[in-house]
Amino acid sequence: MKTEKEKMLSGEYYLANDETIAAERKHCKELLKRLNIDEYVVGSGTAAVLKELIPNAPASLYIEPPFHCDYGYNITCGENVYFNVNCVVLDVMEVKLGSNVFCAPGVQIYTATHPLDAVLRRSKENAKPVVIGDDCWIGGGAVICPGVTIGNRCVIGAGAVVTKNIPDDSLAVGNPAVVIRKLEHSNG
Repeated sequence: MKTEKEKMLSGEYYLANDETIAAERKHCKELLKRLNIDEYVVGSGTAAVLKELIPNAPASLYIEPPFHCDYGYNITCGENVYFNVNCVVLDVMEVKLGSNVFCAPGVQIYTATHPLDAVLRRSKENAKPVVIGDDCWIGGGAVICPGVTIGNRCVIGAGAVVTKNIPDDSLAVGNPAVVIRKLEHSNG
């Protein structure tokens, strides 16, 4: 029989108040306190906190506090990823960011979702992974919804709510976000 954490990580309905899962969220919040309060001005201790908080990220990850996430260990990223102030990543399942991904202030990335059935929603939740390709810019206040994949070299406009996949080389804006044009890129 699967544990609640195994169910969570596989996208099945799970009990979020499970003892193991709750303890992991609490540990994450303790690390976030260190990042957001004790190390608020990025300093010598920031790298150590980030390494423990988000172990699947290279040393080039840069987060401008305050930052919030559920677990940290479900966030993976390539080189040169940047989160500006007030970003939220609900990483119940994997959030995979490519290299050279820049998130403006207030970006929210959600993997957590809930059943539409009200009775089931009282006790269970589930999640869908989010993937953001290489060389993407996510504009301020954008929301990336569960299960979305954003292709390489995309720009997501400020305030966009991304509910569906976005193909490579796209500029997407609005609520819900729609692709308004293909982007041309230099070879340099």
